[in-house]
Amino acid sequence: MSNMLKKKVILLTGGTGSFGNKFAEIVLKEHEPEAIRIFSRGEKKQLDMMNKFNDDRLRFFIGDVRDKDRLHRAMHDVDIVVHAAALKQVPTCEYNPIEAIRTNIDGAINVIDAAIDNGVERVIAISTDKAVHPVNLYGATKMTAEKLFIQGNSYSGKAKTKFSCVRYGNVIGSRGSVIPLFLEQKKKGFITITDEKMTRFWIKLEDGAKFVINCIGRMNGGEIFIPKIPSMRINDLAEAIAPEADKKIIGIRPGEKIHEILLTEDETKHSKEFSDSFVIEPEHSFWNEKNLSGGKKIREGFRYSSNENDKWISRPDLVKMIKEL
Repeated sequence: MSNMLKKKVILLTGGTGSFGNKFAEIVLKEHEPEAIRIFSRGEKKQLDMMNKFNDDRLRFFIGDVRDKDRLHRAMHDVDIVVHAAALKQVPTCEYNPIEAIRTNIDGAINVIDAAIDNGVERVIAISTDKAVHPVNLYGATKMTAEKLFIQGNSYSGKAKTKFSCVRYGNVIGSRGSVIPLFLEQKKKGFITITDEKMTRFWIKLEDGAKFVINCIGRMNGGEIFIPKIPSMRINDLAEAIAPEADKKIIGIRPGEKIHEILLTEDETKHSKEFSDSFVIEPEHSFWNEKNLSGGKKIREGFRYSSNENDKWISRPDLVKMIKEL
């Protein structure tokens, strides 16, 4: 894996976010890149990241994925693109649907076009469990983005640019995590829970970044990579954070699910199972004979859902994770 990123120029959209900071930290420390270009909108966050790392291999580009011309310029001489920029808050996307579409869908199209035009070797996009059977606009935009990136391999044609996706669940310790909300509510002596039956996939920020790095090396173009990760019960999380606090059941919010799915029964028909992951292979003509070596066929009717998982985070483990954060 070190060889895959060694001396490469990497562009990271949305690079000042939680994922971008962790991805940059790991790659700079372990993979000897020539440069990592951080492409994002916020100058203050870029300045904070610049001061945090103090590494001249980090380059900072002010820009928005909505701006195709700026993306095209930023991708000049880039080898690898990791696309993490998105509007991610479900309520925000519901209230600002056109803005969500312009960033999450139009932005994806711009990334694809700019990558092909600049001869980028590999592009990997970060997706979410909410893209599976979406019930909110955020999930619908990410589902569309997945389709765009996978089919981007057809637009690439004989060019060298290859596109794949990584799809995983909620990230522990990210800016959108429920943990900060629960910790703040704990001070007031109560915690709000939408539904006590709710379950979620959870992955550590570091594990998510390392999985993406691994998939850059594995990808042939067209795959959706899904890590095998544990589930947690929202009720257990509340007990781990504030066991003595009162619980207020407020009911499920618009666009929210009780359980999440990372791999559907229909997708398993063209997927493989590996020790650490599932890989959805495309059903399109561009795929030809490029499928990944290894892996095993998945039994018919299987789906990978947060409530039917065989890996669970216990309350003691949740307590430990929260202390580490």
